[in-house]
Amino acid sequence: MKRILTIVALAAAISVQASAQTTLGSLLGGSTISDFLSSLTGGSVVYTAPTTLNGTYSYAGSAVSISQTNGTMINNLAGSAVATTIEGKVDANLAKIGIQPGSMSVSFDRETETFIWTVAGIPLPGTYKIGNNEETITLTFGKNMQFFTLTGNLEATASGAKVLFPANRTAAFLKKVATRIGQSEGSLSTITKLADGFDSYKIGFKLTK
Repeated sequence: MKRILTIVALAAAISVQASAQTTLGSLLGGSTISDFLSSLTGGSVVYTAPTTLNGTYSYAGSAVSISQTNGTMINNLAGSAVATTIEGKVDANLAKIGIQPGSMSVSFDRETETFIWTVAGIPLPGTYKIGNNEETITLTFGKNMQFFTLTGNLEATASGAKVLFPANRTAAFLKKVATRIGQSEGSLSTITKLADGFDSYKIGFKLTK
């Protein structure tokens, strides 16, 4: 109970009005990411079970992960102030170009290893490969996206899955999408800066079936 109250207090203390240029370090009051996460988890990291993709999934919001200095992945610690704060800022930036729940979906065909990523009614087809451990995914879009490729992590969730890619690659993908749907990409330039100073920063998408 004490740990839960501590997490709630930390989350309440973080201002959601911080500018997009603010780094995670300042959001955490100067604490290192390792110290902050250790206080939440007791030093342990829980990994999500692998998953496979098949069928149609709806976009439910952004997903964020960061890593400690030793490179260990930290997968969206439930209820953590870090994940909540960054995801909220990413969601706000994506909403500016019309990407929000209900406006985007992905259909996967496991037999043909093809997908159709649909944004604002515009289909963006391609092919996908899932790693042998079912924890990684590579998306290769077709000619209409100049054969753009994304490789990242695949995680199971209670309602579907999360796909997470290096922040700079996700930003590049979103800029291409913005162009395809006739939106300005200006609001996307800040999302890669929300975790300046940390080893690994991944942005992805929560998908619900």
